[in-house]
Amino acid sequence: QVQLVESGGGLVQPGGSLRLSCAASGFKFNYYVIGWFRQAPGKEREGVSWICSDGGSTYYEDAVKGRFTISRDNAKSTVYLQMNNLKPEAPAVYYCSVSVLGLVKLRRVGVLSPGDCSSWGQGTQVTVSS
Repeated sequence: QVQLVESGGGLVQPGGSLRLSCAASGFKFNYYVIGWFRQAPGKEREGVSWICSDGGSTYYEDAVKGRFTISRDNAKSTVYLQMNNLKPEAPAVYYCSVSVLGLVKLRRVGVLSPGDCSSWGQGTQVTVSS
């Protein structure tokens, strides 16, 4: 049974940092693309960042480039999202996800949609506010 458990969210001031973690189990973690998405109340879920199975290639949505860093530790079946210089915006729940077939699309267009992902965690809330 696939399980993804996010942690690390919280309340942070603008300009601050948070490190999200996603612990995975129930599948061959080192085989697949893992991604982070976020969803604010009343808005659609949007992609944030993705990382290929070996960690060698990473992709970011334009709004977070230069501020967020995705990484993975395949020995621990965990993906991380280091978020720096956070900007004040509506609170959002951050979700991690696994994409079984998304590698080709990711390499071609640099982003994945929620529909490209097959499993999701329960999410972790991130609020950036003074």
